[in-house]
Formats: sequence, C-alpha cells, structure tokens
Amino acid sequence: MSTFDLDSTAERLRAFARERDWEQYHSPKNLAMALAAEAGELLEIFQWRTATESAPESWDPTTRDHVAEEVADVLIYLVRLADVSGIDLADAVDAKITRNAQRFPPGMTDR
Repeated sequence: MSTFDLDSTAERLRAFARERDWEQYHSPKNLAMALAAEAGELLEIFQWRTATESAPESWDPTTRDHVAEEVADVLIYLVRLADVSGIDLADAVDAKITRNAQRFPPGMTDR
C-alpha cells in the first residue's frame, strides 16, 4: 500500500473547493450528509452479495473500479469534513486506536 499524505490531500481539496466557490456549501452538516450518502453508495455495491461474493478475490475489474471510486469519495468527504472542522485526522485516528486498545485488550473475544 502506498503512503497517503492527509495534509496535502486536505490542501488539494481545499483548493479544489475554493476554485469552484464551493466553500459556501462545505459546512460540517453538509459534508457529513455527503459522507453518509457516499458510504451508502459503497454499501449498495455489496447489498445483495454473499460474504464470498463480496470478497475482493471475486471482484471483476469493473467492480474493483467501482469500489475504489466509492471508497475515494468517502475518504474525500471525510478529509474535507475534518479539515473544515479543525480536526487533525491523524491525531484523531491515533487517539481512537489507543482508546480502542484499552477498551478491547488482546484476547478479548466480545466485540
């Protein structure tokens, strides 16, 4: 997997929105709603597939491309939401993983 630079991605998205005068629409509420809609589009790909059919090994190239596009849309809105909300996404993820490690120690079988 390649490395991903959140800061440069946030800056690219900020510039993209600014160049199109879309910042006026990028409130946390609107971005959260768009994020949910894109997550729904991702879910739709798998909606009636079995666990075997939804495994990456079973995807044809069109399905792989569709999944990649929807995953990218979800990440784009998430990065934009964090940016306009002043949330350092890397710090938030690190903190959440630390909390989860404390809540769910190794060997714990309940989810």
